[in-house]
Amino acid sequence: MTHVSFLDPDSEAEWPRQESPALDAGAFFDVSHDLLVIRDIEGRVLKASRSWLTTLGHDPAEMEGRPLLRLVHPDDLPSTLGSVDEVEQRKAGDPVLGFINRYRHRDGGYRTLEWRAQRLGDRIYGVARDVTDRVAAEQALLEAKAAAEAASRAKTDFLANMSHEVRTPLNGVIGIIDALSRTPLSPDQAEMVGLVRDSGVILERLVSDFLVVSKIEAGQLELETRAFDLEEALRPFIEVTRLRAEEKGLRLHVDRDEAIQGRFLGDATRIGQIVGNLLSNAVKFTETGHVALRIGRVEGPGGDHLTLVVEDTGVGFDAAAAARLFDRFSQADETISRRFGGTGLGLSICRSLTALMGGEISAESEPGRGSRFVVSIPLPQAEPVLLDEASRPVDRDPAAVQRPLRILLAEDHPTNQRVVQLILASQDTEIVTVEDGRQAVAAFAGGGFDIVLMDMQMPHMDGLSATRAIRALEAEEGRAPTPIVMLSANAMVEHQADALSAGANIHVAKPITAASLLAGIQAVLTS
Repeated sequence: MTHVSFLDPDSEAEWPRQESPALDAGAFFDVSHDLLVIRDIEGRVLKASRSWLTTLGHDPAEMEGRPLLRLVHPDDLPSTLGSVDEVEQRKAGDPVLGFINRYRHRDGGYRTLEWRAQRLGDRIYGVARDVTDRVAAEQALLEAKAAAEAASRAKTDFLANMSHEVRTPLNGVIGIIDALSRTPLSPDQAEMVGLVRDSGVILERLVSDFLVVSKIEAGQLELETRAFDLEEALRPFIEVTRLRAEEKGLRLHVDRDEAIQGRFLGDATRIGQIVGNLLSNAVKFTETGHVALRIGRVEGPGGDHLTLVVEDTGVGFDAAAAARLFDRFSQADETISRRFGGTGLGLSICRSLTALMGGEISAESEPGRGSRFVVSIPLPQAEPVLLDEASRPVDRDPAAVQRPLRILLAEDHPTNQRVVQLILASQDTEIVTVEDGRQAVAAFAGGGFDIVLMDMQMPHMDGLSATRAIRALEAEEGRAPTPIVMLSANAMVEHQADALSAGANIHVAKPITAASLLAGIQAVLTS
């Protein structure tokens, strides 16, 4: 007897041949979990698998000779007929066709089937799988996603409205303080007024933080690129931090590289938010010692980078805390919110804003040894300007008649009206004040205005609609366009775009200061 080793593939011994059993298509139909069916060209069932009984309650024997499409849901019948017609038109070798429809269960309900079908000769061979649960899960997922997106939009809208409502009284506080700062004051009074003004600016930024988080979550946050003075942008945050540091007996050191002087192109608001949050955290978590801010510039990929380094001698944090440091609503440890307070949003916002500006942020620390945060942001320098236009009185064409500048002010809030009036009191102006958009359009129709200051959100007719109406009136009567400055507590980039799209020449965000308002007026009168 010859022995054949299973480990010897080179053996020349022949394997004993086994007789192949006769193929039994019926047995194959009986063991399949999927629904198998063979039908003729006329649509009658020739053979169906036992799974039709277990899945849909239909006896395969009763199905034979009867039309298969009688079980299709009426709403799915047109598409199914189209798919069947396509299957019947296909030739051997063509790809197998797939489609989905609903079939009636014996109990009167419907199940969703996913089909694969192909024609061979005068027969159609089909395989279907019950995907009812999968389709329901997918639909539930889509509905949950839509609900989440709707909730996110609702939250964003709520925060935007809340931001507007809070900024409105803040505009009064900051505007009145700004006007007060330009009156004769003693040194002590000037210092107190300056601190109140800077604190108001920081409070406004805090309100913005919540709106920023919402915008980031919704993927709607956009950056602006404009020339700004870095020292002026950071000064409020530095001075407020200095006051808080002195109250805790801390020293605040600020070092600025000489190369970082002048004006730069970027988003001053977002850079200010980053510095404000880092300095606020440093003071909050430091009991003794000092807080330091170092501002510099280095060469980086694609050009110059602004570097901001914030150091402190505070509580510090360990590696485990560092891993979640920039997560939203996180604190360095579980008790830190009770000990120090805070929203847990600051560092998350810093990371998101830095990334949006194409920069990087990092942190290093040891428990009890303080912390060091480093931010690097691309920041090109702007072309130098010869004059600080915002500090000058409003100029006009020397050839024009020397008369007061007639200004139409559309603003519904009495405090904000007074802020604008105080800012322009030192200018040669005549102000006509109205309280909503409809009154603004009616007043403008009378003519004689050199410029319009238009609040964006007002009752009866908002500033955007009023601006469009004014532009339509000018076009109808052949008037030259009158400069329009949109004033808005909606300070996001998309709100600026809305203002310009409506026909405004420029958008000035609230809280309004003398510098920002006069700069806006100067810009539209000299453009």
